[in-house]
Amino acid sequence: MSTDELITRREGAAGMLSLNRPKAIHALTAAMDEAMQEALLEWQHDDDIKAVILDHSEGRGFCSGGDVAFLRNSALTDNGQSGTKFFHDEYQLNHLMFEYGKPIVAFIDGITMGGGVGISQPAKFRVATENTRFAMPETGIGLFPDVGGGWYLARLPGRMGQFLALTGARLDGAECLWTGLATHYLPSENLAEAKERIAHGHDVAGVLAALAVSPPEPKIAAHAAQIAKHFASDRLEDIIASLESDDSEWAAKELATLRNKSPQACKVALRQLADSAKLDDFADNMVMEYRIAARVINLPDFAEGVRAVIVDKDNAPGWNPATPEGVTDAMIEAIFAPLGEAKEWKPL
Repeated sequence: MSTDELITRREGAAGMLSLNRPKAIHALTAAMDEAMQEALLEWQHDDDIKAVILDHSEGRGFCSGGDVAFLRNSALTDNGQSGTKFFHDEYQLNHLMFEYGKPIVAFIDGITMGGGVGISQPAKFRVATENTRFAMPETGIGLFPDVGGGWYLARLPGRMGQFLALTGARLDGAECLWTGLATHYLPSENLAEAKERIAHGHDVAGVLAALAVSPPEPKIAAHAAQIAKHFASDRLEDIIASLESDDSEWAAKELATLRNKSPQACKVALRQLADSAKLDDFADNMVMEYRIAARVINLPDFAEGVRAVIVDKDNAPGWNPATPEGVTDAMIEAIFAPLGEAKEWKPL
């Protein structure tokens, strides 16, 4: 089941999944998603496999996200059909991992964004290090925090999820532990030993607890009260007005960040998190996110956002609509509307 892009192997009592696209910071492709799914389904009923370890082969990041260049090309050439299929299959993998019957240990050592969040947050154990840089930066490319992001971000305390979804702020390993996005903090030099002990069949929780260390102070904690106050509303206009009323340097910085994001994507993200918070079933969340993805991939902001940030790298997207006021409630309702029974997302 090994491919050039994903290395799957057995190591003692562990099934090993190693992302292997270092030049792309291990951005996920359809082949990688398929190989992970195949391995997980096989190991699920294998009594010799006690845990699954998810990591990356080499390089400075765990996973930089999904293959957005592929998705943009789909939007431009086939009306988003191949891109929508990519979302469909990726979300099936996300759901499989969320419901998986054996412990998954995700070592998020380095850059962990977008699709990388989608395959690590379902894991029972999420191990951050001093190298971790976690973000959901999708609103900057006209997308939204998908791959289950609505579920995880909506359940963070103090409106932290809304702040992360809108601004795309990066968290380090200590901040991931503090927010609950990580379950353990290990020095990167301890990861090899942790994996070896898990492969030898030792209790995962015990191994990680034994090798964990106290992280530095989480910097974001100093702004928790401001985040809870200014991001309290589910209306983008209210959040912007609240930040405008604060003359602090922090508020000015976050306001400038927000004004560079897609207004449509920001409104979608706020609605997504609000709706997700009311759900009791992760599968229902993925049904909602697939509806959004199937619509957003063909809206102008996605192709334009990827162009500005990744293709041309001029960081000057021309959003359409250009202002929060231009994004109407009717536009958002249309994005969230059911696709029709035959087109809806379904778990494996």
